[in-house]
Amino acid sequence: MTATHPIQRGLILLAVSMCTMLYAVTQTIVNVVLPQLQGALSATPEQVSWVVTLNVIATAVVTPASGWMVARWGHRNVIIWSIIGFSISSLLCATADALVPLLIYRIGQGAFGAPLVPLSQAIIVAVYPPERRAFAQGIFGIAVVIGPAIAPALGGYLAEVYNWRFVFILILPMCAATLLAAWLWVHDTGRRSAIRLDWSGFLLFSIAITCGQLMMDRGERADWLESYEIWSYLALIAVSLWIFLVHSMTTDNPFINPKLFRDRNFSVGVFVVFVYGMLNITPTVMIPTMLQNLMGYPDSMIGFLLAARGFGMALGFFVVAIITKIDPRIGIILGFLAIGLSGWNMALFTLEVDPWTVAWNVILQGIGSAIMWVPLSIVAFATLPATLLPDASSIFHLLRNFGSSIFISVSVLTVSRTGKISYSELSEHITAFADVLRFQQVMGRWSFDTAEGLVALGSEVSRQALMVGYSNSFALYALVSFAAIPLMLLVKIKQEKVA
Repeated sequence: MTATHPIQRGLILLAVSMCTMLYAVTQTIVNVVLPQLQGALSATPEQVSWVVTLNVIATAVVTPASGWMVARWGHRNVIIWSIIGFSISSLLCATADALVPLLIYRIGQGAFGAPLVPLSQAIIVAVYPPERRAFAQGIFGIAVVIGPAIAPALGGYLAEVYNWRFVFILILPMCAATLLAAWLWVHDTGRRSAIRLDWSGFLLFSIAITCGQLMMDRGERADWLESYEIWSYLALIAVSLWIFLVHSMTTDNPFINPKLFRDRNFSVGVFVVFVYGMLNITPTVMIPTMLQNLMGYPDSMIGFLLAARGFGMALGFFVVAIITKIDPRIGIILGFLAIGLSGWNMALFTLEVDPWTVAWNVILQGIGSAIMWVPLSIVAFATLPATLLPDASSIFHLLRNFGSSIFISVSVLTVSRTGKISYSELSEHITAFADVLRFQQVMGRWSFDTAEGLVALGSEVSRQALMVGYSNSFALYALVSFAAIPLMLLVKIKQEKVA
């Protein structure tokens, strides 16, 4: 794909930004209604989190096949059919009446949306010369956060006034506009290749990814290594990964090209983007359920608070171009510091936290994510040949998405397990003989003498214990962010390569 005129490049940048915005919106807007979905579909917090994780798994599985799809059918056809499939899946999500159909349709959203982000980034790298890529990535990033910044607030309002289905209905006009832009401005000028997809590698890789996610999601409920189910997942992961690695080293056309990892910058970049994926989406899953289930925040307020993250990302993209020109590692380090600080502050939240405190920490997290993204992309792709860019972009976004799905499961597990431990510890101090509970002004509606009073007391203990669980999950989030900073010592990149 070539584009020599600035206007032509600008239209292509607009089209691919809309494609990425479309997928990014579904990740933020659905998180607003997770608490409402939990009640409407009679699901537990662990079950409703699958609405996010299964979507991310589907994206992770299909993403590496994007390079093959482009070689087979071209950028234009892949993007157009992906948007069409994504639109149909979104419409079906709005019609779901039970959890299982909704999960199936969300898998469809993830599978059809998977090619959009890596192909968009590969097109930008291919269309813009090296000296203009930082600028293009910055504009691309600003455009991408507009939708996710506005959508949660609007989606939260619609969900509160009507119901959760309207967050999916809201996506449909965006699908139509994105389809039109891709149809008009995305073209193929290069020659296609009739290469075959490595179906063996694809199936083996899919088994490993899916079993890994299932093990993380089911582990707590199945009692981990005390369960034959978890041992089965471990065995399937080990066998499939071993066969996949041997197969990739011996076949002429592997599903994941090993040549990519000979590039030092790319190898470091994909490891860092895995950590970035762990940190990027997790707060948007954890914060809504915490605010509504424990503090009673309405959907509209939660939507505005999540929209604040998009505002923070927009601020971050305004300064990232200057930082990138100095040294991309500075941007990545500052991003990790900002994200870690926001996580540490959220670990100190109490049940009386005010909306402004939540908002500024979410804004700080958004600033950190934005400051990291452009220099991280530049570091990863700076020294790769153009022929490897589609495959490289696919792997890059695969690890980002897989990091998100894994860490969401780890965070939900942390809340559940440490919340149960805290409940047990707090319950030991709640007895009729405790001196502090003899005062009526302390007990309020709690009572050991009536059934209603006991239920109210038990609910409060459970609420306090879950808040401890959320605090622990945010502390883990902060520690992961701070621990990733030394990875920048592995980055070596010549300054002229990232101008």
